[in-house]
Amino acid sequence: MKILVAGTGYVGLVTAVCLAEKGHEVTCFDVVKEKIDMLNQGKSPIYEAGLEELMEKNKEKITYTTSKTKAYKDVDVIFIGVGTPEKTDGSANLEYVYSVADDISEYVDKDCLVVIKSTVPIGTNRKVEEYLNEKMKEKNIRIETASNPEFLAQGTAVNDTLNASRIVIGTHSSWAENILKEIYKGFTNSELVSTDIYSAEMIKYASNDFLALKISYINEIANLCEVLGANIEDVAYGMGLDPRIGNKFLKAGIGYGGSCFPKDTKALHWLANVNGIELKTVKAAIEVNENQKLKLMKRISAYYPKLEGLNVAILGLAFKPGTDDLREAPSIPNIEYLINSKAKVKAWDPVAAKNFAKRFPEITYCETIEDTITDADACLIFTEWKDVKEFPIENYAKLMKNPLVLDGRNCYKLEDVEEKGVEYESIGRRKVTKD
Repeated sequence: MKILVAGTGYVGLVTAVCLAEKGHEVTCFDVVKEKIDMLNQGKSPIYEAGLEELMEKNKEKITYTTSKTKAYKDVDVIFIGVGTPEKTDGSANLEYVYSVADDISEYVDKDCLVVIKSTVPIGTNRKVEEYLNEKMKEKNIRIETASNPEFLAQGTAVNDTLNASRIVIGTHSSWAENILKEIYKGFTNSELVSTDIYSAEMIKYASNDFLALKISYINEIANLCEVLGANIEDVAYGMGLDPRIGNKFLKAGIGYGGSCFPKDTKALHWLANVNGIELKTVKAAIEVNENQKLKLMKRISAYYPKLEGLNVAILGLAFKPGTDDLREAPSIPNIEYLINSKAKVKAWDPVAAKNFAKRFPEITYCETIEDTITDADACLIFTEWKDVKEFPIENYAKLMKNPLVLDGRNCYKLEDVEEKGVEYESIGRRKVTKD
């Protein structure tokens, strides 16, 4: 079968490269010439561990192009992996999905299965199929859509795809089901779940929103722990030993970010509302997360009621380690607050600084943690990079003007901070004083 993947972002590119790794011949299409030029040079436009190595390994099986005529010619299966960004009302923007549908209607000239891998609201597959069939009714060819949501996590996307916990396919015909089963037969480490299209679409949203719920829940418990004197790490460990709960997504911090959880919680909440249902738990998770993001600003303001002229060091800009993605990163509203308060900001991130500088050119970017914290009045940790977790704690006392460390990711053990001359506050744990 000839497979086309439309879109070369996280979902599209990782899907294409992993399909090639399993033996398929794949074409990647994107309208952004700069991306395709990079890919043809063997460079990935996104930072993702192991991706460029897999691109090099399978370069004979993958074609990258901006030519619609070349991409859609004689294709058997089209995977749609474009973005579905959030609209101002919280709903998903399907503009790019329908743009691909327009290309399909114009250029596809044979029976074709259209597989929507992008995260889309429940019912979108059917609507896209109806849209395609209406536009292509004079061509007299078979077009069906199928839902095949992704469950990758940025930073581990390649492994998450090659060794997925499950592969979900939603179809409404044996023809479509058999095609997808044939495509995925080489993914022997993953359980295949075959269901109807609506259920497949819902599995994606229900999964992501449940994980977001766990994060917001443990953050609320962490906030209560601070008041009552409990330790959230001990609480989370004790909870996680219960197999009904599990230990994943129970790490307290300053909230979730990225391309999935914020967008998907808001999209499902919006979809429920327009259908007369209120998802109260999802609504609460959204509200808790928004409040949690600015927790460190409340902390620093307790030490410095006036932030103007303050030297503030920022460690970590990406929403999590292992990626340069800044979508919904907690660092963004915090740095906006600091800039608006006329603080002097220096920041460090091993991979995301270049992207961040496009948005905030006015702050100083450093190559090392040492340079970032030197002469700082406070240090704020937003991303738990390995370099931060392994950084000698005594260096904060040696290099900072005032060794105040506000850790939004609980990078250090409390006992390791004791007697290091550092004022240290984290999430859901007791304060460590420098004296």
